[in-house]
Amino acid sequence: MPTPKKGPRLASSPAHERLMLANMATSLFQNGRIVTTLPKAKRLRPLAERLITFAKRGDLHSRRRVMRVIRNKSVVHVLFTQIAEQMEQREGGYTRIVKIAPRKGDNAPAAIIELVTEPVSKKQAVVKEAEAAAKSAEAPAAEAPVETAAEATEAPAEQAE
Repeated sequence: MPTPKKGPRLASSPAHERLMLANMATSLFQNGRIVTTLPKAKRLRPLAERLITFAKRGDLHSRRRVMRVIRNKSVVHVLFTQIAEQMEQREGGYTRIVKIAPRKGDNAPAAIIELVTEPVSKKQAVVKEAEAAAKSAEAPAAEAPVETAAEATEAPAEQAE
């Protein structure tokens, strides 16, 4: 879990905050989205994204590290099989926070935190391919002027002899 920020915690103690975030992460992976307060959603996001990154690795050590936070084995199984498969093409940004109207009882700022299940857009894939092609085109182009410069310095030396 990420290091807590300085200042007041979401709950009365760090242990309670850790348990509360673990319960919210479990609910998020079970349901795909949860409604909570905005500060809680902002604190949950790094934890949930780190757990998804572990799930994408898929090895035994990663599974055990996730089990430290999420104690429900069926939720961990869903995370490693279904959610990790959906997020395979993504390099980050697995969750989305959407602000909604304040909560009715105490007027606390509310938000929905949900998993991003849409596939990565084709535009991003095309941009990555173009960047890779540009890098491969730059490498031979960069070598060519170096060779011609070396040939140019050898030519005057030969003429001087």
